[in-house]
Amino acid sequence: MQANLAKREPEFLARWQAENLYRQIQDATRDGAPYRFVDGPPYANGDIHIGHAVNKVLKDIIVKSRRLAGRHAPFVPGWDCHGLPIELQVEKKHGKVGDKLDAAAFRAKCREYAQQQIDSQRQDFKRLGVLADWDRPYLTMDPRFEAEQLRCLAQIVQRGHVVRGFKPVHWCLDCGSSLAEAEVEYEDKKSFAIDVRFDSADPADLARRFGVRDATGAGFVIWTTTPWTLPANQAIAVNRALRYALVRMERGGLVVLAAELVEGVARRWDDTAQVLATTEGAALEGAHAQHPFADRVVPLVCGDHVTTEAGTGLVHTAPAHGVEDYVVGLEYRLPVNNPVQSNGVFAADAPLVAGMHVRKVDEFILQALETRGALVKRAALTHSFPHCWRHKTPLIFRATPQWFVSMDTKGLRPQALESIAATQWIPAWGEARIREMVANRPDWCISRQRTWGVPMAVFVHRQKQELHPDTVSLLARIADRVERDGLEAWFGSAPSDWGVDEAQFEKCTDTLDVWFDSGVVHQCWFKALEPELLDEHGAAPIGDLYLEGSDQHRGWFQSSLLTSTAMHGRAPYRAVLTHGFTVDEQGRKMSKSMGNVVAPQQVTKTLGADVLRLWVAASDYSGEIAISDKLLTRMADAYRRIRNTARFLLGNLHGFDPAADALPASELVAIDGWALAQAAAMQAELAKAYEDCAFHVVYQKLHNYCVVDLGGCYLDILKDRLYTTGTKSLPRRSAQTAMWHILEALVRWIAPVLSFTADEIWQLVPGPRKGPVFAQRWHDLPSGNGANALDWARLLSAREAVRKALEGLRVDGRIGSGLSADLHLYADGELGAALRRPGDELKFWFLTSAVGVHAVAEAPPEAQRHELDDGSILLLVASATPHAKCERCWHQCADVGAHPNHPKLCGRCVVNVDGPGETRRYL
Repeated sequence: MQANLAKREPEFLARWQAENLYRQIQDATRDGAPYRFVDGPPYANGDIHIGHAVNKVLKDIIVKSRRLAGRHAPFVPGWDCHGLPIELQVEKKHGKVGDKLDAAAFRAKCREYAQQQIDSQRQDFKRLGVLADWDRPYLTMDPRFEAEQLRCLAQIVQRGHVVRGFKPVHWCLDCGSSLAEAEVEYEDKKSFAIDVRFDSADPADLARRFGVRDATGAGFVIWTTTPWTLPANQAIAVNRALRYALVRMERGGLVVLAAELVEGVARRWDDTAQVLATTEGAALEGAHAQHPFADRVVPLVCGDHVTTEAGTGLVHTAPAHGVEDYVVGLEYRLPVNNPVQSNGVFAADAPLVAGMHVRKVDEFILQALETRGALVKRAALTHSFPHCWRHKTPLIFRATPQWFVSMDTKGLRPQALESIAATQWIPAWGEARIREMVANRPDWCISRQRTWGVPMAVFVHRQKQELHPDTVSLLARIADRVERDGLEAWFGSAPSDWGVDEAQFEKCTDTLDVWFDSGVVHQCWFKALEPELLDEHGAAPIGDLYLEGSDQHRGWFQSSLLTSTAMHGRAPYRAVLTHGFTVDEQGRKMSKSMGNVVAPQQVTKTLGADVLRLWVAASDYSGEIAISDKLLTRMADAYRRIRNTARFLLGNLHGFDPAADALPASELVAIDGWALAQAAAMQAELAKAYEDCAFHVVYQKLHNYCVVDLGGCYLDILKDRLYTTGTKSLPRRSAQTAMWHILEALVRWIAPVLSFTADEIWQLVPGPRKGPVFAQRWHDLPSGNGANALDWARLLSAREAVRKALEGLRVDGRIGSGLSADLHLYADGELGAALRRPGDELKFWFLTSAVGVHAVAEAPPEAQRHELDDGSILLLVASATPHAKCERCWHQCADVGAHPNHPKLCGRCVVNVDGPGETRRYL
């Protein structure tokens, strides 16, 4: 009677493990059409949180529901195992590479730590009832996976997408490495916003450009929020289409500004302005300015990125520290001078700030500018700024030699956009989101300066900085060795070990971006675990579905898209489903300091995994997903309603043998045939909701069906027949037949969501069990001949009107239950015909002891008037009955005590006890 999920679910898990349940399911469904779900790998670090639980349960629901539809749906889980977070954990215990451990020993400790995390997370995922191939997961640190990753790299290199570049990338000073776009978060940052004057290097030339006689003392004023980038300034950018003004400021002197910003700048500077002349931005191209503190004259260049949204309309340009600056620099062949070293310290040849750390120079630079008369204005500005997602510290843009997957060299961007259009996105807004990201993203920096990762296993020409001409074949050989001997086959080797001339080529020391690791899962896990599924070209089949959180549009969804498109010219998936993040009831993020964190481990220890799974299914994952103890308690109540429905069905099927006792559909009582038709309609709706991944619809329909359709109507009506007719009588066997079919259907309906409960029910359903519940297809519900025997819609509408009338009598204390009431109904037309059709059996529909049906003209003045759903009118009179109560069926009838041998029974019960038993045709 008690679910006791928290205690009993682990017992189910032990049995599932002992029976090798996952393998049973795979063997039983192998003949079905394949459904290839690809699991996005969680990172192997730390305990799983509620977001992990949402993600894995959604995946489990999908895979289980696809099996109901007859698909063969393996679930191979995976883990992302390389990268900085694991390095940091190992550093805490063993120090940095070279302190206590050499690089090889450090990598071994990273591998050991990752495996410990995988083992811990795997147990938590199992506890959620997620059925997967836990004994054969894919791991990105598996030598087979690492080797295949190098083969993927070789294929992308062969197609010409990998390029070498010295360009600015997001650089984390704490990581000491470049970051991928998906590793960048935007948070508010307080910065200096400064206006800086660059004196004209040739006032006579400037005067000519503006068409004035004299521009002596003029200067170009730029606005920036990154003073630390000024040492790398190589130009000033203007927009050729804007107009620029030569302006006399009362205190600021003679300056050049965008014409439409003059008034705003004057207010900001608390100054007054007089425009002396204007000219097009194109006319300023090629003018020159003196750097305010470096011994350098810089040119004015034109760029479309210059706008009048903020600042002065003139943009400080440092190609080493900004993507737009870098692009303009390429056009004008500006030096890409990066004075900031990898540790954040300015190089010895940096002007003004040599040897200083980049985070400590802003105030120093401002003082120097002020001393030189170049600081026109300083202010504080809070603005959105890129931060490291691990360290939560501000990033810098820093030009370094890196490897990139080019978006445009070989047309990867337009191919990827075509692939996006060919994919189904759930919810549909996901398409626009990822399309915009791919359309506007820079080249993908795939190299990292880390120790723990798959190597960028290439050789580079020392002078030309180009790949070795035999890179593709070399990568193939290296991959074979890595598969056999592990990563040290590369890290521990010299160029000569691969037949490469060390005098000409150097060995790359970078590792691959971890997003490349997970991005090639579409190929690597198939090759590592299911090689027989590869096609004749060695390509993996397209995945039917990818499912992750909404942040993965710029993460795994995108890295998977780009690698697959670069390798095969297509997306790796047919459909992509996105779910939102978990928040509390007030919409706030989970935070330990706020005390609103809900840990899945705690929920399974108290309420059980099935309640957590029901909450996941009930939530609309297309937006933020709210969770709290109160919401979970509400889910526990909903769970009990579903469980109690199954308990009622099972309890009343005790002793029922379907093979011997089930009746053919043609012999069923009408309401039982109708109930089976209702169940079939519900099954069709649930099948569509599962297919559409609309799991909150599944929950709503399931809960409503158990509470309203079954508990509030059909099963309530059945109680009389189940408890009063003969054990083996046709009326009771008809009810049991319908209930057995409904239970066979219901246990399948709930299996993807309430997995432990479904398995418990499955063991108790009468009749032989052919395989586990998770290997079943939808139940074949028979078509009962009573589906159209009565006008069920009108009867249901009338039943609701009667329920309200009887409730009024109960509230007034005039009756206890409906069986204590006399009921007279007055209706004409189709409603009247519908009410008369069941005859004396109508009382079982309304759960009263007697019902009379009359013409409307016969209704007394006190009759209650009800307008039904179809507009028809029902008049009724309900009153307490004067008759005695039958102690067996509880009906209050005039013939109670009429039989001398049964003085406390009604005539109907006497027939059921001593006679041939009553006949039920309709109800």
